[in-house]
Amino acid sequence: MPTVAVDKADLWERLGHEYTTDEFDKLCFDYGLELDEDTTAEVEEAIKKGLPAERPQLKIEIPANRYDLLCIEGIARGLRIFLQKSAAPVYKLVYPLGGESNLLTVTVNPETSTIRPFFACAILRNIKFTPRSYASFIDLQDKLHQNICRRRQLVAIGTHDLDTLTPPFRYEARPPKDIKFAPLGKDKAYTAEELMVLYESEKHLSKYLPIIRDSPVYPIIYDAKDQVLSMPPIINSDHSKITLSTRNVFIDVTATDQTKLDIVVNIVSTMFSEYCDEPYTIEPVKVILANGQTRISPDLSGRYMTAHPSYVNSCTGLSLSATEVSTLLQRMALTASVSPSSVDEINVHIPPTRPDILHECDIMEDAAIAYGFNNLPDKFPTTSTVAQPLAISKLSDVIRNEWAFAGWVEVLPLILCSHEENFEWLNHEDDGNTAIKIANPKTLEFQVVRTSLIPGLLKTIRENRSHALPIKIFETSDVVFKDVSRERQARNERHAAAVLCNKSAGFEIVHGMLDRAMKMLEIPRIGNDDLKAETGYYIKETSDAMFFPGRAATIFYRPVPANKSTISSIKHDIQTALHVNSDLKIGTLGILHPTVLEKFEIGFPCSALEFTLEPFKKQMQKVWTNED
Repeated sequence: MPTVAVDKADLWERLGHEYTTDEFDKLCFDYGLELDEDTTAEVEEAIKKGLPAERPQLKIEIPANRYDLLCIEGIARGLRIFLQKSAAPVYKLVYPLGGESNLLTVTVNPETSTIRPFFACAILRNIKFTPRSYASFIDLQDKLHQNICRRRQLVAIGTHDLDTLTPPFRYEARPPKDIKFAPLGKDKAYTAEELMVLYESEKHLSKYLPIIRDSPVYPIIYDAKDQVLSMPPIINSDHSKITLSTRNVFIDVTATDQTKLDIVVNIVSTMFSEYCDEPYTIEPVKVILANGQTRISPDLSGRYMTAHPSYVNSCTGLSLSATEVSTLLQRMALTASVSPSSVDEINVHIPPTRPDILHECDIMEDAAIAYGFNNLPDKFPTTSTVAQPLAISKLSDVIRNEWAFAGWVEVLPLILCSHEENFEWLNHEDDGNTAIKIANPKTLEFQVVRTSLIPGLLKTIRENRSHALPIKIFETSDVVFKDVSRERQARNERHAAAVLCNKSAGFEIVHGMLDRAMKMLEIPRIGNDDLKAETGYYIKETSDAMFFPGRAATIFYRPVPANKSTISSIKHDIQTALHVNSDLKIGTLGILHPTVLEKFEIGFPCSALEFTLEPFKKQMQKVWTNED
């Protein structure tokens, strides 16, 4: 969770009361925050020693989705409303004289669609900054950049002194060699190409350069005199920088995501609109989109949702009326009123500062916070339930116990692995329809969700090469496959796998592990040409590039017929006579190929076994399973 440092004396002044550390800690807890640190003692100690010290600060942990609390303005505003010292402010769009026709305009160029297609902006008129409010204004932008903006990859914010610019503005995308301006803190003009080189060694800005560096065009904002405002998401122009004397602030926001764009422009403009001559007023801007449509920015209309007191009461164990729930919601800055059509409906207006409210359960949570979590009644549930393990988990435990009793060690590798480990290192090819791939892998080690347990077992052996031989390890866990027939486009499958590493291959040992597992599952062994047997398992020689030629086998399973009627018996006899084989391929075993062992840096022969447990699980009610 992000931590916000606020000036202690400034916060007490805004709240109209001085709290002890314990009192404020309790207030934060009641509101859903956490006081992380009070630096008063450290500051006093530094002053006693004659050392320079800042004013005492309170460091407060904020929920990650409460963007309205990332500055002292939002925290103080929220706590005052919670303490019922003031009403929730109403944020208003104030048009200039002449109405919409006199709005400042920004034209979005079609070329921006290739890099940062979304644009929004707002104007704060007649604003008055103090050194602390100015610092808070800058700090909020930084907090948003690190949080919802994902280090400027999704959203970037720019703020400018409107009085130094000449509207209307243009948001364009140009080749870097055609962009030239003096960036913030510099008095010399540079091309965009030169800026990329200049900021490579700059600690703060270098991490943002890769966002646009390889693009053929860079986003750029101009005014009517071709004066650059900013080159998002890298740097603003020095010409339009804001200072303590700035009276009119132009806020530009560019993004690759429309939802996050709207959230950010609303948060920045509403949080600091309290410093305008007319508090909580924002001047909108007309944005002419690339397709010719116009949009008024920002949109402060908020959203309307319906809450039900019966739902709130069922979740909290309370017996509140609609009026009482409405009163609680107003303490959380939500405007609520009882519906005239139903006593079990509350019309709730979600302000633009609360994008964290997505569902009725969020409204219920706010009502519970306002009531006080510590005040909720302690009750036993009206119904009691008896838990039971999933059928596949019970099955897994049978295998785990038996293999552990046989002297094998269970391991738990990670479920993510690299693409090479999952395919190339096992001498398998990726057909593109098997593995679930991570869209944005943090490292090369975590690119796909494994489709086999073998790579994890081999990596475990590699990391434990110093142990005495033989190394006998196993795992029973899930692998994941693509499955377009399911809503989530993926399917979990429980597998059991074992690998033996020794001076000799030991194929017969992993074969024995298979036989022991099947015996405990009460699956008889049958011959691969025995078509008359009703059920059982057998192995059949196969060719698999992962295994040594001639030392690999496929495991087949013949499931028990679903019903044993006369018709099904006749059908089975006919299939037997016609040599029709409907047996399931459930796994493989064999001696691993030397090239596989070489890629995993294992210097001794290994035998491996892997098969699925899914066909053996007993049927359960669907609500207790992972089935669609």
